[in-house]
Amino acid sequence: MAMSPADDVDALAAALRADAADLDVYARVLSTSLAAALPAEMVGIDRDRSFSDWLAGRAGTVRGIRIALGDWELTLSPGRSGVPVAQARQKVRGVAISSREISLDEWTRLLATGLAKRARESAEARAALARLLGQS
Repeated sequence: MAMSPADDVDALAAALRADAADLDVYARVLSTSLAAALPAEMVGIDRDRSFSDWLAGRAGTVRGIRIALGDWELTLSPGRSGVPVAQARQKVRGVAISSREISLDEWTRLLATGLAKRARESAEARAALARLLGQS
């Protein structure tokens, strides 16, 4: 049975929210599960990479995630207490017209809505999201 667009967004938000509390895990989810569907310029992961990380071939510690979804840029970075800090920036022609800190739930919902919209426009994005949701 096909899911409605609202169900798709809810299911995607739930899947994304499951990993959002741990920034390293979340970065892996975004950089692997969605990498096939999203152009490289849509997802940016900032890392601190020590010399020992470099020697061992490790990617380093995640310092932040940036996702560009149309007029929105979503960022997630570690807060002082270890809880991720979520921000949303609305852009017009590349210029941020508003920027605000939002709850992780709202951030996840914006991300899920943007990804669901992209999935409606792209077969590759639809396939990657289906894998993320365990529907393939």
